[in-house]
Order: sequence, then structure tokens, then C-alpha cells
Amino acid sequence: MNHSDFSVGLEFHCGEKRWRCTDKGMRVIVAIPMEHDDDPSWYNGPPYALSETVFDENDMTGCSVERFFTK
Repeated sequence: MNHSDFSVGLEFHCGEKRWRCTDKGMRVIVAIPMEHDDDPSWYNGPPYALSETVFDENDMTGCSVERFFTK
């Protein structure tokens, strides 16, 4: 994915995780992992109960909005 593909609230996959974009900067995006579907209060924010992760332009190339794995 490219930087322009991201927007706040967009859910995407990177690695073996699903993420939600929480902020978009000039060259990076910030996201939280979507690991607590059993308790949606984890996703209330900002601030979030989960640590936010910064993705730079190199990380973004490994991201996809396509579901590439099954549960």
C-alpha cells in the first residue's frame, strides 16, 4: 500500500495482524492492533488502551486491505 491509501479508521493487514489506522502524518501512519474483538472498549480513544505503532514508508509496502489469511 502507499501512504495515500491510508486514512484514519481504515482497517488493514500487516504481518499476521489486523490493524486500524489511528493517525496519518506527512510520511508515516500510526495504528493499533485489532486483537481484542471480545472487548471493543480497547479500541476507544484516543488515548487508546493499546500501544500505537508507527508505520513508515518501508512498512507500508507490506500492508494490505485484502484478507490474506483465514481464522
